[in-house]
Amino acid sequence: METIVADKAPPAIGPYCAGKRVGNQIWCSGQTAWDPVAGKLVSEDIGEQTKKTIENLKAVLEAAGSSLDKVFKCTVYMTDLNEFAAMNAAYAEMFGENRPARACVGVATLLKGARVEIDCVAEA
Repeated sequence: METIVADKAPPAIGPYCAGKRVGNQIWCSGQTAWDPVAGKLVSEDIGEQTKKTIENLKAVLEAAGSSLDKVFKCTVYMTDLNEFAAMNAAYAEMFGENRPARACVGVATLLKGARVEIDCVAEA
């Protein structure tokens, strides 16, 4: 196993890492819309949060030598499933033609007030 360090993604705030390379797969920890430069969430808007969340995943994947087009599984965690359509539109825009397998789970709360968190698995 190899630990992935992604300088362009938010740092871990606990005893975990941004991702792990295991064989020919990259396992990315959940990302939110935290902007590591500004030190805050990018927006309250679920669409904007979804886009920044995926940009943070992209930073982890690129640090591992992978990319969004190699993602084959995502799990989306949302604090309000009534915002599914807006999240889904932003998600589709960010992933383009790639359509990873996906689960979407409603949760009571996410760290630092985020409305969406996404983790993924990709080919290296």
